[in-house]
Amino acid sequence: MPVVTIIGAGVIGVSWARLFADAGWEVRVSDPRPDLVDVLDGVAATAVPDLATALDGADYVQEAGPERIDLKRELFRTAAAHTRDGVVLASSSSSLLPSEFAAGNPAADRIVIGHPFNPPELMPLVEVVPSPQTSGDTVERAIAVYRELGKLPIRLNKEIPGFVGNRLQRVFNQQATYLVQEGVIDPAELDALVRASLGLRWATIGPFESNHLGGGPGGIRHLAAHVGSQMTFDIGAPDPARAGEVYDAVEAAYGTGVGAYERLSEQRDRRTRAILGALAEADGSEKTRNN
Repeated sequence: MPVVTIIGAGVIGVSWARLFADAGWEVRVSDPRPDLVDVLDGVAATAVPDLATALDGADYVQEAGPERIDLKRELFRTAAAHTRDGVVLASSSSSLLPSEFAAGNPAADRIVIGHPFNPPELMPLVEVVPSPQTSGDTVERAIAVYRELGKLPIRLNKEIPGFVGNRLQRVFNQQATYLVQEGVIDPAELDALVRASLGLRWATIGPFESNHLGGGPGGIRHLAAHVGSQMTFDIGAPDPARAGEVYDAVEAAYGTGVGAYERLSEQRDRRTRAILGALAEADGSEKTRNN
């Protein structure tokens, strides 16, 4: 049975632990938090507060600690010192570049980003982002592990702040915030609009494929020639000084605190499972028809 060491027992780390455990891995979770055992209740994982002990004999490392560059460097120095050559040292970081915390690390060639979308146990995507020092073997091993877990690993050709998913999300969120600030729509209505249009569409095809279909038989070039010039208007930008107004509106729509979080996350996960199940069924039917 392969052994994975999860560094960090926050939301992402615990979700990784469930995912690896469900795939048949022996899972060790290391975190100095005093309630580590309680946090892992119901997860087939062993709490190992001492990081060096947790790393001993590991076949894969998935770090999911706080987004602090000094802490990442320390964690990966420890991981390099207590794992054998060839063991992938992956970080779940969503904002730090791998070259930033791999610099000066003797195992820089084994360090790579394996960035999931939350929650990792449900969302298929894992962005695999190498630094200039990451070896090709490390990237391929990471991709193989994530595929074994049932994920869809997408390799980026080079590192870039925010990677790809979060950069796209940032642009979308900026425009959503602007529209709410301008009084065009309120947060709950905007969310409903997205669920009934772009969210549903993008669950089946991405933006480029969508644009290519939007042009009919002439494809994306036809669409650009006939519609592109009409979509060049100024879209505006949100005012950071008014961010609190948007936060107030979101909290009024969805609530705050543990109860609201549990209710919303359960609803999100239930709907995500339903969508993934429907897509799997549709893909299976399509394969059957094509055989």
